[in-house]
Amino acid sequence: MRYLLTVSLFLGCTLSQSLLLHSTMAAELNYPKTKKGNQTDIYHGKEVADPYRWLEDDVRESDEVKAWVAAENKVTDAYLSQIPARDEIEKEMTELWDYAKYSAPSKHGGRYYFQKNDGLQNQAVLYMMENLDDEPELLIDPNTWSEDGTVALDGMAFSEDGKYLAYGIQEAGSDWRTWRIMEIATKELLPEKLDWLKFTSAEWTPDSKGFFYGRFAAPKEGEAFQSLNLNHKLYYHRVGTPQSEDVLVYERPDQPEWGFGPAVTDDGRYLVITVWKGTADKYRVFVKDLTEPYGIPVPLIDHFENEYTFLGNDGSHFYFKTDLEAPNKRIIAIDIRNPSPENYKEILPEGSEPIESINLIANQFVVSSLKDVKTEVKMYGLDGQFIREVKFPGIGTASGFSGERNEIETFYSFASFTTPPSIYHYNMITGESKLFRRSEIDFDETQYELKQVFFKSKDGTKVPLFIAHKKGLELDGNNPTLLYAYGGFNISLTPYFSISRAQWLKMGGVYCVANLRGGGEYGEDWHQGGMLHNKQNVFDDFIGAAEWLIDSKYTSREKLAIQGGSNGGLLVGACMTQRPDLYAACLPAVGVMDMLRFQKFTAGRYWVDEYGSSDDPEQFETLLKYSPYHQLKPGTKYPATLVTTADTDDRVVPGHSFKFAARLQECNASDEPVLIRIETKAGHGSGKPTSKIIEELADVYAFLVKELGMEYK
Repeated sequence: MRYLLTVSLFLGCTLSQSLLLHSTMAAELNYPKTKKGNQTDIYHGKEVADPYRWLEDDVRESDEVKAWVAAENKVTDAYLSQIPARDEIEKEMTELWDYAKYSAPSKHGGRYYFQKNDGLQNQAVLYMMENLDDEPELLIDPNTWSEDGTVALDGMAFSEDGKYLAYGIQEAGSDWRTWRIMEIATKELLPEKLDWLKFTSAEWTPDSKGFFYGRFAAPKEGEAFQSLNLNHKLYYHRVGTPQSEDVLVYERPDQPEWGFGPAVTDDGRYLVITVWKGTADKYRVFVKDLTEPYGIPVPLIDHFENEYTFLGNDGSHFYFKTDLEAPNKRIIAIDIRNPSPENYKEILPEGSEPIESINLIANQFVVSSLKDVKTEVKMYGLDGQFIREVKFPGIGTASGFSGERNEIETFYSFASFTTPPSIYHYNMITGESKLFRRSEIDFDETQYELKQVFFKSKDGTKVPLFIAHKKGLELDGNNPTLLYAYGGFNISLTPYFSISRAQWLKMGGVYCVANLRGGGEYGEDWHQGGMLHNKQNVFDDFIGAAEWLIDSKYTSREKLAIQGGSNGGLLVGACMTQRPDLYAACLPAVGVMDMLRFQKFTAGRYWVDEYGSSDDPEQFETLLKYSPYHQLKPGTKYPATLVTTADTDDRVVPGHSFKFAARLQECNASDEPVLIRIETKAGHGSGKPTSKIIEELADVYAFLVKELGMEYK
């Protein structure tokens, strides 16, 4: 009966009309008859069924999976298209999205560069200026690279003399990149192409003759989107030569899981190689003296026990951000001529707030920290002495502060959930911030309010929760509420403006972000409190946030939706299998849903640091207890669910979502819809064109309007 009542509320029609619509939509919601296999695996003596294993096959290579995707999309499209609010939401979203968006400028070789989207362009365009008051000159327009906008600019590296720009090209949202080189003055594209780059930057040498980069070997035909990424290698590319002539700088065939990140010191003498093997901030570091042509990289840090993020150097003294004996991070200096740990020099001690990032500009350390999930930025000298703090206008997130060590200026952006971004020009000598650009958007921030509260999780841990809504909200338990979280990989969710969230607020929804354990909001201890064997804490925190919102009368079970993507998709999947009674709608996006096999595909092996692996007997038991795909139970009444993924997602392969959706449709005993929306020519999210973003959001919000019984228009 709740379902029928919410439909009538949302439509503003008579009960008989709503009954007719419900009957029509229910009759048309005939899920594809998904084939079940008899695949069973043995993990440490325990049998585990995997009846939908065949859905792991690459949709581009399997006609059977391709047919299943088409059939599921047909059901989903038909259901969503019958929701009267859907087209109006897309129209409103398009109008709201149509404003000029800018990135904070950066300075390279004496010129300023920034990206701008005029409003509804599928991809942002790169511009340059000689001076800040000049008319911007177009440099690269990715919108000309494809008719549907699915080819994006992703990754840029400017040569020291400002002559060249190396940049990455991303197709259909894949993590693979092809890099090209442009001569900036003439805008001439050089003939060479660098293929099969992934998870790498390009680091120019000071002579601007070439750069270091990392790449994988070309995958076997048909395996580019599923095979494991192993045997990363570090190369040097000289401008004007083919990739086949690139010089192999470093490889470790004895360590196929190692990856290499290059950095060249400002004085040009050293190549710093940061070695990683997973997503954890635990690095080995090698140093190569570039004045010795035949010199080999020598180890500076020879273990994966701590973070050592290279910041810069003064001769043989190298500065690092580290969590060595400092969960909230600190700055140390290591003399590479005498690198024993007892000789490390502390420059900036650990503070009470966790450090998010550090940049070295104008011979000052620009330290960005979090205080109860709000940005603080302070400047320190090379000796660690405090210089000043940057003052911000309220609760929000400041980002940017990039620049060269010899520059005296930088730029940053400030925004919050209810405040569109403003870009500031900052003088590193005087500490003066000047407004450079402010977003002009049809969103009156004065009509909304943002607050931060704290609730207690199951074990008594105090967890922060941001809540944004229209002013004058009545706490009557009848407010449609969207609760979002991530909870993993040391990633912090700070208050930042999103057009999609602005649309939700304009629709009268309450938007909430929970800062769960597993993130970096309170340092490495907070992160470790939600990883490996502690992962259940993350789900308990999210469930606790939902219960608090209901108990505090912000919403009710019938009006609450939960959402998350990637690791957040896993979060939604785990919470809806553990507490299916607690939510009206669930939105798991590109989620990690099979916790027993994630490490067997593409980048999945990197996540073992965070999750553990089913190859380990103890970790297997932990993973099985919360793996969303395996914890779906036949005969359970699950909430209305819209799973979203994409066919070319090679970060979290779509088989995760395919298997979860098929199993959920099989197990669900409620009358609520269980749908999966599979985007084509799109990946994990990066590089997705504006048109596809708006279409997907319109579908998601229309789904929520219907399932939460929202009054719309």
